[in-house]
Amino acid sequence: MLNTTRCHISDIKESDFESLKLLWMDDQVRLYLGGAIKDESSLQMKFNDLLIKTSQNGSYFFTIRLQETGEFVGLVSLDEYHDGNETEISYELLPSYWGMGLGTEIIGRVIKYAFDDLGLKKVVAVTQTANKKSCKLLESVGMVLIKKINRFGTKQAVYYKDKP
Repeated sequence: MLNTTRCHISDIKESDFESLKLLWMDDQVRLYLGGAIKDESSLQMKFNDLLIKTSQNGSYFFTIRLQETGEFVGLVSLDEYHDGNETEISYELLPSYWGMGLGTEIIGRVIKYAFDDLGLKKVVAVTQTANKKSCKLLESVGMVLIKKINRFGTKQAVYYKDKP
């Protein structure tokens, strides 16, 4: 388990399904991620895929909860980037936790874990260029925009951070 000032970050487990459904069914959360998932069997398949990937070497999927209350905040992951050569950090937070600085706190902590504990030399993150708040968050944790690509029918911003 990882901790930040306000959050616990821990491996996903079977009991997290209902919490993760809140993220995946939310139109705001999924606006830049291909849209909300409303079908129960698709939700279950997505969850099962994460559980399988979590058991594989090199894939880490974590739930985020507030330390004080245990309330579910979101999901953060370190997983293989689509090119197969690098590790990508991804995140989804419930809208009620946006704008509180939690994203910066969480992403910064997981990047530190990637470098210090996993021995990674760099991490990559990708977000739609239209998602200005996500771009700002990535830049706030020291990630650098290195290129823009077209993928999934939209313009994507690719960020990198090298180990200090």
